[in-house]
Amino acid sequence: MARARLNSGDAPPEDLPKPKLNKATLRKAARLLAYLRPYRAKFIVGMVFLFLSSLTALTFPALLGGMIDAAQGKQSYAWIPADIRSIGVIAFIILFAQSFVSFFRIRLFVEVAEKSLADIRRDSYYKLITLPLDFFANRRVGELNSRLSADLSQIQDTMTTTLAEIIRQVLFLTGGVCLLFVVSGKLTLLNLSILPILVVTAVVFGRFIRKLSRQAQDKLAESNTVVQETLQGISNVKAFVNEAYEAARYAKVLQSVIKIAVKGATFRGIFASFIIFCLFGAVVAVIWYGSALVALGEISVGDLTTYILYSIFVAGSMGSFPELYANIQKAIGASERVMEIMDEQQEDIGLLQEEKIIKHRIDGNVAFDDVTFAYPSRKEITVLKNISFEARAGEKIALIGPSGTGKSTIAALVLQFYKPDRGRILFDGQEANSYPLTDIRNQVAIVPQDVLLFGGTIRENIAYGRLSADAGEIITAAERANAHDFIMAFPEGYDTMVGERGVKLSGGQRQRIAIARALLKDPAILILDEATSSLDSESERQVQQALEELMKNRTSIIIAHRLSTIRQADQIVVVESGQVVASGTHEELMDKGEGLYHHLYKLQLVDK
Repeated sequence: MARARLNSGDAPPEDLPKPKLNKATLRKAARLLAYLRPYRAKFIVGMVFLFLSSLTALTFPALLGGMIDAAQGKQSYAWIPADIRSIGVIAFIILFAQSFVSFFRIRLFVEVAEKSLADIRRDSYYKLITLPLDFFANRRVGELNSRLSADLSQIQDTMTTTLAEIIRQVLFLTGGVCLLFVVSGKLTLLNLSILPILVVTAVVFGRFIRKLSRQAQDKLAESNTVVQETLQGISNVKAFVNEAYEAARYAKVLQSVIKIAVKGATFRGIFASFIIFCLFGAVVAVIWYGSALVALGEISVGDLTTYILYSIFVAGSMGSFPELYANIQKAIGASERVMEIMDEQQEDIGLLQEEKIIKHRIDGNVAFDDVTFAYPSRKEITVLKNISFEARAGEKIALIGPSGTGKSTIAALVLQFYKPDRGRILFDGQEANSYPLTDIRNQVAIVPQDVLLFGGTIRENIAYGRLSADAGEIITAAERANAHDFIMAFPEGYDTMVGERGVKLSGGQRQRIAIARALLKDPAILILDEATSSLDSESERQVQQALEELMKNRTSIIIAHRLSTIRQADQIVVVESGQVVASGTHEELMDKGEGLYHHLYKLQLVDK
């Protein structure tokens, strides 16, 4: 199970394989960079300040070297005075200028990046909530949340820091190398002779260490999965007295983590020791050879100091590139995952509140005309086969049949969560496609078996049915749903927090809040999907009373296993294996003396 979870996308985005930088991946990343366009003026100004900041920083080694030469009565460069005091004044002026431009560089880049990222977050979220239901059936909530949090945070780091830092380090590297040649070509050639050894070693060791690091991360993720599974099923662990087994299982995984981590630390230590030896060896070699050049009179002490400082600049820039490159790779990987969402085909849903205004009223007539359907993710399994029935405005239609026969799928098709593969769904005699999607969903309400409440107040959850409702309308809906009394029994009344998913309320209370929400919506068509099946007798009685009030003067499609609750339905549609096998009133179906409905009804009478 742990392996299955690891392979299904639970690993954090930074642990995923990094994409190679090629035209395709860069093109995808460039699409997100397009979000910088509205703020390009500030971005360009920030780039100018970045250039000036880098340019002023490159003057300091030359000034400090010139100061040392001036102390010996020499002048390093024509643009640097031979007076120590003048050099100090120039240095402080340049330092102030650098501080000034650095402030605006950071301020502008962060502002542009944050505003651009807010636009990306907004568009990603809008896109996400307008995607069809099938998209969510094939994704985990944690995975999607990761795209909006971890992936976009990675992009944020790149836009606010990494992008500017790469440009800055490129300027330091190119400018520093050029100035190194200006100061001393011989010392520069000595430095460059060591570079190939460092690069080859870094590439070889880097790949091996990354592989070990990824293995350690996988094992650590596996250990986290053990903890997650154990805590989620803690009641089973305790019931079977398997605490010791779970502790041993966790300890075994941790030992694997330690083994890989120690192995990785060994190789990282070898690599770090080699790099330190090479870098400090290069410093010793430069000072040794530079001192010899000073003794020969080929360069001054100030030139040697300037050279060493520029070498530090160049070394720092080169040392930062691997991490910056890795951050770019992560950002491109994150961009690809975000763009996967942006490229999905969304539903035709408007995101402005005024677009919720109903343009075409539905009286309540619903008809399925030879509808065949299979879920897009399971095309090989046909859920509905040539389903046909009609519900006239104001009628109560009951759908009954064994579990898994497609009753809830019919409800999903009425709400246009999916489109039929064949056949037609008609509202008031017109095909569903002729209505705006918002018109259909604004005039259809569903009360499911497992009611989901949002983690706000009771008032907010009822008002979700119609966001413009005032306090009086909310109270009226609650009274009609038989919910007002229990709401007022809470100390905070309608401002009572329901907890995550409504956990602070009982099942019957959640159902009545859902009914109040549906009443406030005032739909033309109502779907009741096993709305009382999981309730005790008293809760069922109270909810049933609320449902009777809700079903008044509107088309009601009732999905139920308890046949006693649907005896008064105007039409009962019997569904078996995805097909309509019978339809009629309770009396008509019972008069047949046989058939699935007759069999199920007799079974429930015997059970009682």
